Amino acid sequence: MSDPFSLEPQPETYWHLWTGDDGISRQQPCTIRDFQLGQLGPGDSAQFSRPLFDQGNAFVTYLPVGWTADWHENHVPKWIYVLKGAWSVQSMDGQIAIMRAGDYSFGGDQGCIATPEGHKGHLSAQVGDEPCVQLIIQRNDDAWRQAQPGFFR
Repeated sequence: MSDPFSLEPQPETYWHLWTGDDGISRQQPCTIRDFQLGQLGPGDSAQFSRPLFDQGNAFVTYLPVGWTADWHENHVPKWIYVLKGAWSVQSMDGQIAIMRAGDYSFGGDQGCIATPEGHKGHLSAQVGDEPCVQLIIQRNDDAWRQAQPGFFR
């Protein structure tokens, strides 16, 4: 398998709804480009991302075909929306969830205790023959930390 970071991500297209100076709403296709290879937080596996604003609380990420991550925790709680492609997440209990375009998950695995094998947090990987593009939304405070299932009712 080739190195998933050997190819730069292609620009991603989205529809932008906006209001002109005349007060009329319009739509046009736009692109998100200039992805940068790096980590979203300490201990995260490298991935391409593009912050959507200066505070860095919302990112579009691009996981190339073949991308995988070692065991890690999400450094902060976050929502992860799959926009295109698919990815998998394996938790420490062995459960594997595969999420495809339109699926989303909450990453709240902070504070895990490592197993004797060194497993802590989760494994994640791109799935299939097309890159996985995600929208990630995270907060700068502790409001979502330790949120249990049903917290977001």
